[in-house]
Amino acid sequence: MAERLRERTEQLSDLAAHISGREEDAVLRTELLRGELTIEVAPASILTFTEFLLSDATSRFSTLVDITAVDYPDREKRFDVVYHFLSMYRNQRLRVRVSIREDEVLSSIIPVHPSANWFEREVFDMFGILFSGHPDLRRILTDYGFRGHPLRKDFPTTGYSEVRYDEALKRVVYEPVNLVQEYRQFDFMSPWEGADYILPGDDKVAADGHVSGAAPAKPAAKG
Repeated sequence: MAERLRERTEQLSDLAAHISGREEDAVLRTELLRGELTIEVAPASILTFTEFLLSDATSRFSTLVDITAVDYPDREKRFDVVYHFLSMYRNQRLRVRVSIREDEVLSSIIPVHPSANWFEREVFDMFGILFSGHPDLRRILTDYGFRGHPLRKDFPTTGYSEVRYDEALKRVVYEPVNLVQEYRQFDFMSPWEGADYILPGDDKVAADGHVSGAAPAKPAAKG
């Protein structure tokens, strides 16, 4: 197992050096960790870089596996858009990462990989990231008129609206979220550990274990 991992690491290291040398204007940095190669690319170069990965004889990454994103609200470049490629000819996988600002637009890679159509629509729907040159950039998972982008870190847990079927109107209606009880934050702490904060009711318990306001205990009956 260790021998196979070392061999794979050497192959990916050679691949990273080859790609960096051929696309030095596009590649910002490479990272090889646990047998996985990640290449960070300049946003303006994503389309031409994808074309290179497909056409280069040493790479031949012909399959687009997935496109997703990660939200970092505290960063200037808020989003990481992540592409996963597979080379069935070389039996290798590659992760390509692009960091962009919230107001930045990425080029669509549909001209190279038509399967990117729905992937880019999903990223737009979940994160609000725009892709220039996309032929039909609209929501794909959420409903018509949906407000916001659910996988952004600042999207509220309860959402903005709820959907139900109205028997009187005989149609689906949208209404503001109405919680039947106050929203609670669960910490899922082990029952064998004590909480760092005072739980409701604990403030009534004195140091000797006596509960304030409780009726005095009756003496035990003698048999």
